[in-house]
Amino acid sequence: MSFGSRARVAMQAYGPACVGIDPHAALLEQWGLPDSVEGLDRFASTCVEAFAGHVAFVKPQSAFFERFGARGVVVLERTIEDLRHTGSLVVLDVKRGDIGSTAQAYADAYLDDDAPMAADAVTVSPYLGFGSLTPFFEVAEKNDAGVFVLALTSNPEGPEVQHALRPPAAGGPADETVAGGILRQLAELNAGASPMGAYGAVVGATIGEADEDLAINGPLLVPGLGAQGGTADDIRRLFGGVIDNVIASTSRGVLAAGPDVQALRDSAARVNAELVGS
Repeated sequence: MSFGSRARVAMQAYGPACVGIDPHAALLEQWGLPDSVEGLDRFASTCVEAFAGHVAFVKPQSAFFERFGARGVVVLERTIEDLRHTGSLVVLDVKRGDIGSTAQAYADAYLDDDAPMAADAVTVSPYLGFGSLTPFFEVAEKNDAGVFVLALTSNPEGPEVQHALRPPAAGGPADETVAGGILRQLAELNAGASPMGAYGAVVGATIGEADEDLAINGPLLVPGLGAQGGTADDIRRLFGGVIDNVIASTSRGVLAAGPDVQALRDSAARVNAELVGS
């Protein structure tokens, strides 16, 4: 099954929520864990127990594992391995973006099914040019994996790049923004896919207004729900026509319920209920 098909199945089974695994120092302390590899390991394993097979998407943030060096990366590899094939899909949040053979190496590292850190999908940055992402799309297609491309992010610095007009030589409409060009090219990649394509966009829940065409026939990863200020009502307002493709991501809003496993599951369930309006 393609990633688009698997994503649709997971959303129908568990709801549209994506729960992040973000073991930053403050959360480790809140859970009564040391800010060490041992604390990281206990945090991650608790998240796996709580969320695997209970939510549609789990999104480990690679940076919070990498800060512990090689031993932290080992924990990340084990976390991904423990999550995969449980019914929950792993979106590895690495936001990689490079060119040529380096981009190819990143794609192989995260999306080739035989790689130690293979995930179901990965986040990438298009700001070396959309064409620089071709290795990610090619490896994803071979492995039935997904790619989420940063388009309209929720950070306040984003608009200076994402709202800028693309140069005429780049192609597309004369008044097309950088974000609009990213969304248009994703729609072209996803054209004809059913139930939706494998190539998604990252669009923040806190962007205020969605002036671009979000109908890319692919999944929309929407961070910012919960602690960052985004609400289920914001998501319904921003994504009304494409709401069925929205994967709403929250981390601290759910993780604050830990370290009790059932409390974490209940918190994720409440998020799903809010998103579907039940």
